[in-house]
Amino acid sequence: MKVITPLQPFTPMKIRKPKISDVIFVVFIALLLIPQTRTPIQVAVNKLKVAVWSPSISDTEDQEQVAPFDYAVQELNGTPKRIAIGQGKVTFLSYWATWCPPCIAELPGIQELYTDYGDRIDFVLVTQEETEKVQRFITKKGYDLPVYIPQMQVPELLQSNSLPTNYIIDEKGNIIIKETGAADWNSAKVRTLLDGLLLN
Repeated sequence: MKVITPLQPFTPMKIRKPKISDVIFVVFIALLLIPQTRTPIQVAVNKLKVAVWSPSISDTEDQEQVAPFDYAVQELNGTPKRIAIGQGKVTFLSYWATWCPPCIAELPGIQELYTDYGDRIDFVLVTQEETEKVQRFITKKGYDLPVYIPQMQVPELLQSNSLPTNYIIDEKGNIIIKETGAADWNSAKVRTLLDGLLLN
């Protein structure tokens, strides 16, 4: 004999009231989808990383050495220039772009480093963008960083597909630091390293 169980009364599903955290999350996602607000948010997030992340110094046995070469570049005003890499002077080499949020986040620290060390170290900030766009960006931000457009391909050891990628190369071509992503270039660790390299 088949037993028929009585139907349970229908209970409507309770609708949860949205919490303030839900609203904030939805607004945050919406802001990330809007191009005008996406970049400032990404820059702010990367600035948090810069505040706590100092570049890693390679152990001596792990350091690679790039053969000395003259880097053919062009200044933003169109003047050609050759910069000696690994030939008696420490070099700070940076690949960056004006549209790159991690690059934008770390540039203030690089500017501070350049202000204090620019007369003793070659700073080479390289971008593939149009010179007018780069010049407008640099002027708007109040930077006086030496920015160049590359006119040649660098040796394989200094090639990167990620932005930003930064190198500190000693006077003999040893790559002391290779850092991809935003970092605090104005940290005490970096300054101590540069002071030591300049004593050699």
